[in-house]
Order: sequence, then structure tokens, then C-alpha cells
Amino acid sequence: MSRRASRETVMKLLYQSEFHNEGISKVKNEIFEESASSESEKAYIGQVFSGVFEKKAELDAVIESHLKGWKINRISKVDLSILRTAVYEIKFIDEIPISVSINEAIELAKKFSTAESASFINGLLSSIVKDKS
Repeated sequence: MSRRASRETVMKLLYQSEFHNEGISKVKNEIFEESASSESEKAYIGQVFSGVFEKKAELDAVIESHLKGWKINRISKVDLSILRTAVYEIKFIDEIPISVSINEAIELAKKFSTAESASFINGLLSSIVKDKS
């Protein structure tokens, strides 16, 4: 599994956690066992998924502060899962280049959402990065 596939797994975990009330650990374990094959992949998936879940309010505040004329509840759950993953990487994982986090988010949007979503995510993440600098 590549880092791209690991990001996809994180996004799927976050998406599913939006709909399952049985707890994140059950959702995490189900997908985790199906997807991750190496210890480094499991470590990355676990770190990002748990980190996003723990810092969801902070990540959402960053995302919402860069929305123009939108509220966070209007963003599709898929796009929000992609954004949370990318913003977490940008803010908390220094060894991943920002450009990689943005590009991977765009690719996930193209695969799981719409072309408009890819553009929206690109613009929003670029705005967040600009303010971070």
C-alpha cells in the first residue's frame, strides 16, 4: 500500500465515522485490518485518523474560517473528510510537504467527489496555507 492508499483509507474511516454511532474504534478496526499491510502504513493511518478525530473541532474551525459565504455543514461529508485529512497533515505533520498534502487531497476529491469539489478543495487549502505562512 502506498501513502496515497493510506490517505484514502483515512478518508474512508473519517467518512464512515460520520455515520456510525457504534464508536470510532470499531470502524477503525474494520477498515484498518482490510487496508493496511505494513507497520508504517498502520502507524500513519492510526496517527492521522486518531489525530483528526481528537482535533476535529480545531480543524473544523480552521476550515470554516476560510469558507466564504458557506458554513461547514454545507460541505459534503466526503469533501469534509478529505479536507480534515489534508488540514491535519498541513498543521501537524511537518515531514509531509504541504504541496503533497494539497495534491493528494485534490486527487482524492477527483476520485470520490466531483471536479468542482477538487477545485473547491484546492482553493480552500491554498487559502489555509497562505494564512499559515
